[in-house]
Amino acid sequence: MSLQAIKYSNGQLHILDQLKLPFVEEYIPIRTAEEGWHAIKEMQVRGAPAIAIVAALSLASELSKLLTDDAITTNAVEVQNFIVGKLHYLITSRPTAVNLSDACRKLEISVSGEANRHNATGQSVALVFIRTAESMLAQDLEDNKSIGNHGAEWIIKHALWSGESQATVLTHCNTGSLATSGYGTALGVIRSLAESDTLRHVFCTETRPYNQGSRLTAFELVHDHIPATLITDSMAAALLAKEDSKISAIVVGADRVAANGDTANKIGTYSLAVLAKYHQVKFLVAAPRTTIDLETKSGKDIIIEERSGSEVTMVRGPCANKGDIKETNVETIRIAADGINVWNPAFDVTPATLIDGIITEVGVVEKSDDGTFHLDSIFESSSPV
Repeated sequence: MSLQAIKYSNGQLHILDQLKLPFVEEYIPIRTAEEGWHAIKEMQVRGAPAIAIVAALSLASELSKLLTDDAITTNAVEVQNFIVGKLHYLITSRPTAVNLSDACRKLEISVSGEANRHNATGQSVALVFIRTAESMLAQDLEDNKSIGNHGAEWIIKHALWSGESQATVLTHCNTGSLATSGYGTALGVIRSLAESDTLRHVFCTETRPYNQGSRLTAFELVHDHIPATLITDSMAAALLAKEDSKISAIVVGADRVAANGDTANKIGTYSLAVLAKYHQVKFLVAAPRTTIDLETKSGKDIIIEERSGSEVTMVRGPCANKGDIKETNVETIRIAADGINVWNPAFDVTPATLIDGIITEVGVVEKSDDGTFHLDSIFESSSPV
């Protein structure tokens, strides 16, 4: 069974604090939109789908408490304005991930529809929001499993080396249960391969500077007993050059996919795509349709979040000589020269020309004969592409 990073029941939301993984497993309560904003901004929860789900459920939890305390005004428009204000606030926590703004837009439409209904009350508006947010949690899990199945089938059909019956996959950052409502996107593809006994091995990068690969992806792979090896980011080229590594595909997630297929993902993704092209290895992006932003025409229009330089100059972990790992012996250590300038973009943009396929819940989108992606087609129906 895969990890459950988001626990929600009867208006109560708890998330697995990813800042403490893999050393300490602790679930923390998220009771308000403000607590949700800080959990997202401080990366206690991360991953584009998970960010959107936690944002929605944090406000659902706040509204549930207000309903329980009979503290919701009966005026539907006042409650609508309260919710919309909270949603706009939540969007500011992580600007690059389009899933967050997409979820907030859908929630705002749902709330507006109820508020404009004859006989609507403040309580009914709040309940509609809560039900819509809860449905997003269930839908994301279903979409992830579909992404996993479509991606695994595509890799077996199009990416295996001659004579091979199992795939060897390289992945970057964390795209599993810790980044979604469960199962995962790119890691969901890997899980699907493993479940069908068509996975030979996984290589995961450490994903500096925040180490989502070594802390989180490695944690999930070990937890699920999936055969895997951790490498530093700078080892990827040497790995692909090894004749016996036989990497079938590189599979990554996405924080935003532009209309032309350009993809913003964790820093280091672009370099892997360049390496894949040189070594003739398939490069795949796994992302639900909520990550595809048709309003953003190309990667040039994607805002790239820049984070604190301390993420580069310092590392955090337990001291190896202090016995059992406990939160009390986790320390922060400086690893760079004091006073050095730091540039720390959280994401980079991979051009669509380097991407072989975009795996969605309705199928894998490949380039058309003119060498471009036409992503608008997957929104026309829910049938496989």
